[in-house]
Amino acid sequence: MVKQLKCSHIYNIKQQTGAVLVISLIFLISLTSVAAALMQNTTTDMKMSGASEEKLVATQEAVSAIDEVIYNQVAPGKTNEFSKPLVIGNFPNNDQSLLLPGTKTSATASVDIANNDLRLEADCPHSKSASSNQVFTCNVLQIRVNRNYGRNDVNTIDVSSGVAQQLLK
Repeated sequence: MVKQLKCSHIYNIKQQTGAVLVISLIFLISLTSVAAALMQNTTTDMKMSGASEEKLVATQEAVSAIDEVIYNQVAPGKTNEFSKPLVIGNFPNNDQSLLLPGTKTSATASVDIANNDLRLEADCPHSKSASSNQVFTCNVLQIRVNRNYGRNDVNTIDVSSGVAQQLLK
């Protein structure tokens, strides 16, 4: 003998309207849009971080190129271009083979007289080797390095430094 159980709540398939399905789809769409927005922000942040890193690397390479220019002038066995007379033709010096020979940076350098349009030998800035007879004069020069960076090298970093080369009168 089989007993039949009577349930007080009998669900009829024809009575279901699919409200749970519609609500779950709405939640799914909203969560997907939030995730997409977060992914877009992350991509933008990564691009900005990469660009910032490129600028920092370019700046450090330009500073390094200035160090190379100075070293290439004062190293033993090298011709010191800084001690040339301040006459027309010696400055500005844009010769990359003298300033940055064999450099691994893609920078360009130039050396010019700093704030001395008349091209006169200037007294030296304050130093430990003072002379009451004005035995020393100085070539006060400006080293400028340009380094392009970024996508298609459209941005430029300019770094300048000064050098005072002591000369005997």
